[in-house]
Amino acid sequence: MNPIPMVDLELQYRQLEKEINPAIADVLAGTRFILGPNVSEFEREAADYLGVKHALGCASGTDALHLALRAAGIGPGDEVITSPFTFIATAEAIAYCGATPVFVDIDPTTFNIDPEAVRAAVTERTRALLPVHLFGQPADMDALQQIADEHELLVIEDCAQSFGAAIGDRQTGSMGLAGCFSFFPSKNLGCYGDGGLITTSDSALHETLWTLRNHGRKAGEYFHEMIGYNSRLDEIQAAILRVKLGHIDQFNEQRRRVARAYGRLLADTDLVMPHEDGIGRHVYHQFTMLVPDGRRDELMQALKNERIACAVYYPTPLHRQPAFAELGVHDGLPVSEQVSERCLSLPIFPEMTDEQVERVAECLLKAL
Repeated sequence: MNPIPMVDLELQYRQLEKEINPAIADVLAGTRFILGPNVSEFEREAADYLGVKHALGCASGTDALHLALRAAGIGPGDEVITSPFTFIATAEAIAYCGATPVFVDIDPTTFNIDPEAVRAAVTERTRALLPVHLFGQPADMDALQQIADEHELLVIEDCAQSFGAAIGDRQTGSMGLAGCFSFFPSKNLGCYGDGGLITTSDSALHETLWTLRNHGRKAGEYFHEMIGYNSRLDEIQAAILRVKLGHIDQFNEQRRRVARAYGRLLADTDLVMPHEDGIGRHVYHQFTMLVPDGRRDELMQALKNERIACAVYYPTPLHRQPAFAELGVHDGLPVSEQVSERCLSLPIFPEMTDEQVERVAECLLKAL
């Protein structure tokens, strides 16, 4: 029986290779490898798709978060409120700036940051909110922006898992001061290495970001206005992303197809399916459900026995990570801890067949 992976990058490449291979060959023939025409064209095309004035490629999603916070003026002494139930890069970027991540609890149905918990955590040192559109589900941006407006705070969106997700006609990455995307290969829009993007409609912020990503260089061959970074989106990766951008809506709709099938097949069980709360369009970077208490290892083993991949995103909330022990946050975030103990992610990718979805569901139904 063939294995079912979490994501099948080889299959997607085979379907797109007649577009991707010539795009890569054109870059090699043109020998413009650093900040070449594909980078600038991808930035323009991504900005148009996302509905923002500016998009700026950088080396990774982590760099996107770091540079956006730095360009926004976040620094030592500042507090940035964010989620503990996310990949560590979200909070790392805050720490890189010398600021302090303030973790607040999540909504038990969407796993996104809870606006009421955010409101309760605002202090005189709070400078920004950093919500995560987790697993492809938009955070409650209207409620968060209202809090930010009341307290004169910045909002920077972590969109690493949400390319193509939207609230109404507003794409994630277009609602805060800046949006930060990752193009890690397994993402909804992924390249074949590392890559990132920062979006904004603030022209002054874009100018600062442009300078920061390229060694602080603004005008002239070797004229540096500030200490910057070497964080440029690779030209070959930009060429690949331009091809894939043309397919992103189809990719996301296929992910939604898989999610609907899981929901239908597993509806009459004790598994808690991902919840679309009506706030926005979920694009299912991950299909993450909650399993009955104490049964996760058993279900994972059952899937493994059938050569079906699964994963736990995320087993340890950030406030429990040794890297953030100095913050001294040991309790007060019960939803995050409960979700981390019960969450389990199933395979989901655009090319996944109905037969594969049914096989995953049958395995779980048998185990339950």
